[in-house]
Amino acid sequence: MNMSVPDWQPTLRSDGIWLRPIRVQDLDALHQAASDPLIWAQHSETDRHEREVFERFFAGALACGGGLVAVDPASGRLIGSSRFYEWNPDDRSVVIGYSFLERSRWGDGTNRQMKRLMLDHAFRWASTVWFHVSPGNLRSQRALEKIGARLHERRQVQVGGKPSDRLIYRMDR
Repeated sequence: MNMSVPDWQPTLRSDGIWLRPIRVQDLDALHQAASDPLIWAQHSETDRHEREVFERFFAGALACGGGLVAVDPASGRLIGSSRFYEWNPDDRSVVIGYSFLERSRWGDGTNRQMKRLMLDHAFRWASTVWFHVSPGNLRSQRALEKIGARLHERRQVQVGGKPSDRLIYRMDR
């Protein structure tokens, strides 16, 4: 196991998606990718497509130290984002979440590629990766189960400074 300090903002690449650290200047392009209300219909913040709400989401991605944007390698266009957060060096765990992709990328394997890149990277340091999912987000639950994550528990977690009910999924190295 690599015991060096984790890099939670890597550049990761596969044929179908590139991930790179989020930058302040990504706001407009990322909001464009996130502006479809149907992307957020199963999330706890169903209004995240609105600019003001999205700006809080974006600020959280910048502040967490693990925010990544998803790039279409063919066009260079931003198509979504995800992030690493809550690294716990004591139990060697990290959370992957706040992920979204444009609807045009749903069902084409892009999410699986994004998660695989992030998991392979996380397991360089972590023994366990957690995912926090809204109970109503059936699409994310199915996607996590397809990649081998297991439902661990249901509990309240802080989302935007407020307690929010979440299903907690787990994957071990």
